[in-house]
Amino acid sequence: MSADQSRTDQSPTAPSRSGQADSGEKELTILVYSDDRATRENIRLALGRKVATDLPTIRVVECATQAAVVTSMDAGGVDLAIFDGEAVPVGGLGLCREVKDEIYNCPPVLVMIMREQDVWLATWSRADGAVAHPVDPVRLPNAVADLLRRSRAHAVSG
Repeated sequence: MSADQSRTDQSPTAPSRSGQADSGEKELTILVYSDDRATRENIRLALGRKVATDLPTIRVVECATQAAVVTSMDAGGVDLAIFDGEAVPVGGLGLCREVKDEIYNCPPVLVMIMREQDVWLATWSRADGAVAHPVDPVRLPNAVADLLRRSRAHAVSG
């Protein structure tokens, strides 16, 4: 594993040996991109083991660079991505537009924006949702749960 990508597979949210969440449902994988380790950690802590009682447990994959995100997204298995719009040198908004353009059936992407007024940038980036910095431990899991529910409903109906 490269220095710019870290996995939290050894955390309590890691899958059992069977790759399934404890409830028997497939564990959900959430990719978190930010160049700031503290931001990635705050997002991971806000998400916890489950973002909602009606959804399976989650596993967080942390990425610090664009290359790590592209590698992880290309490998598949990501159920949702959270991109930091303030990341440098590649911001999460531009990266979101890139993955939406280049990855067939791209999973939902939630972007973290600095100001609520910047929601138009999230629209430009083709993000599926946006939440404002700093990480809000109530708002973020709710937004993630909403996107996961929509994505799972679309997968069943589509």
